[in-house]
Amino acid sequence: MIRVVRILMVALFLVSPALAQETTEEMKKEIQALKQGQADIKKQLAEIKTLLQARPAARPAVPAAPNVKDVEFDLGSNTFKGDPSAPLTLIEMTDYQCPFCARYAKQTYPQIQKEYVETGKVRYVLVDMPLESIHRLAFKAAEATHCAGEQDKYWEMHDRLFDNQRALEPWSGHAEALGLDGDAFTTCLDSGKYADDIRADMKLAAKAGVRGTPGFLLAWTDPDDPTKVKGISSLRGAQPFTSFKVQIDKALAEGGE
Repeated sequence: MIRVVRILMVALFLVSPALAQETTEEMKKEIQALKQGQADIKKQLAEIKTLLQARPAARPAVPAAPNVKDVEFDLGSNTFKGDPSAPLTLIEMTDYQCPFCARYAKQTYPQIQKEYVETGKVRYVLVDMPLESIHRLAFKAAEATHCAGEQDKYWEMHDRLFDNQRALEPWSGHAEALGLDGDAFTTCLDSGKYADDIRADMKLAAKAGVRGTPGFLLAWTDPDDPTKVKGISSLRGAQPFTSFKVQIDKALAEGGE
């Protein structure tokens, strides 16, 4: 019996190293497989990253221009340029701190004035739309133009404020530069007498579906009452002159109702 036990112990001693060696080899293979799997995942992630970087950034959806066709608007006593009985009325919604409005005023409007306003084809109306949430001085700037208008310098103040967007204050400096009666201008500005008119303009812009500046509304002028117009189409942003020309020429060719 003792002899059998000894034989078994010797056999076990001889077999154990072989088993241990086999187990070690299997572990090495498993570890190597895990490492290879991690390497493959990293490679795939790198390829995905490269593909994403190569793709052009998705452009934000541009909302469609509001439908203003045949919508009636009451312009009241808004300031305008041109013949009040011109067949077409082009309405601009503007903000004096808006850089795009300034660009439009300097680059595009002069061409519209020359080709359409001065020739009696279009009456040009300005509507105040100060974006108060982002432009702290825009509302007061609109008031300043109306106060200058009391001294027949509305459009001069309009142009000056756009030329000096980075230096709107002090307001008295602009009045002095335009040769206005400074005391009368300051009294008007401090009174806030045009605030309600500007708020009414903002409601008109909202009715036209305008959410940003500059915004434009092309409309038929009511021949019996020029303070009223009927919408044709709208434009958004500081569009080039050709964009306005296409719509204006089309309307003129079709004729009013």
